[in-house]
Formats: sequence, structure tokens, C-alpha cells
Amino acid sequence: MRQGFPPARRGMVVGLLGGSFDPAHEGHVHITREALKRLRLDRIWWLVSPGNPLKARPPAPLAQRMARARALVGEDPRVVVSDIELRIGTRATADTLRRLQALYPGVRFVWIMGADNLAQFHRWQRWRDILAMVPVAVMARPGQGLRGLGSLAARAYAGQRLDRIEQLSAAVPPAWGFVSMPLHDASSTAIRARGDWRR
Repeated sequence: MRQGFPPARRGMVVGLLGGSFDPAHEGHVHITREALKRLRLDRIWWLVSPGNPLKARPPAPLAQRMARARALVGEDPRVVVSDIELRIGTRATADTLRRLQALYPGVRFVWIMGADNLAQFHRWQRWRDILAMVPVAVMARPGQGLRGLGSLAARAYAGQRLDRIEQLSAAVPPAWGFVSMPLHDASSTAIRARGDWRR
């Protein structure tokens, strides 16, 4: 594998937690720990995006966001903070997944998102392609469960929802599941609202 790309070998199951991480916080760590425990993953990669096409405000510099994310993750070898989207030149999740599947043959990927993202998932570019490529784990978020589960995407793919979340990583897409778990109320939006963390 090329320098700067996360290592993974054939047969591994890798969870992908994408986002701007502007800033990364304990809520991301909480979701990561729960996903590792409940989804039977070998690794989780935090895909720190160069930019989010759904957000008008540009994020903090990538290097700054990466440094904070790595400080939060610490020494856990199962969690990798990566700028691979910058390295492979993708922005849309569907494009990123297609490239990762080509770069890592034999590795199974699971997309991880919060219930708040499921609520507006139908606005993502080629969101149906994402569901066709990888299983999707939807992690509970404070105040977002009902909104996410009532979303256009959740209704459209109700028949592909798995009740046994531990089976998701082995499922043939389209497949998704909702992960009920203890909630953590940290949010990047609230952190930014309290003051400029970028200083």
C-alpha cells in the first residue's frame, strides 16, 4: 500500500466514519467505541474530509483537524485518522467508496453515520449508490432517532434494515441497521458555537 494510506489486508472488516471533524470530539470517540464493539469490526478509519459539499462554511485547515482527531484517538491501534480523500482526490462519499474498494480488494467496508446524517442522507450525491456498495450502520444520536428513522432514505430501504446489528458487517448491500446505544451529546456545531477552537 502507498505511503500515507491506511494499512488493511484481505478479509478485514473496516468501518468508515467520514466527516469534516470540525472539530473532532468525545462524541466521535464514543461512536467509534460502540461501533467496534457492536459491529464486529477489525478497524475504524476516520475519514477527515477536505471539505463537506453540504456545508456553506469552510472547515478549519485539514492539518489542524487531523491533529485534534489523532490526539483524541490516542494509541488505539484499531482506529486510524486518515486524509485519504485528499490523497485520492475524492469529495463525494460514493466516489470515495468506489476508490477504496478498488484500492483494497478483499477488504469489507461498513459506512458509519449518525442518525442526524440519516435524516438528510437523501441529499447526498448518489446516496442510493452508497447503499448499493456497502452496509450502513446508523448510530443513535441525541434527539435524532425518530427523525432519522422517519427519513426518506429509511422509508425507501425499510425492507433492507437488519434487526440484528451484529450481522451487518457480513451482509450483502443494500443493508443497513440502527445501533441503539448510550447517547453522548457532544457536537461539533455546539463546540464551534461556544468559541473558536481553531485558535
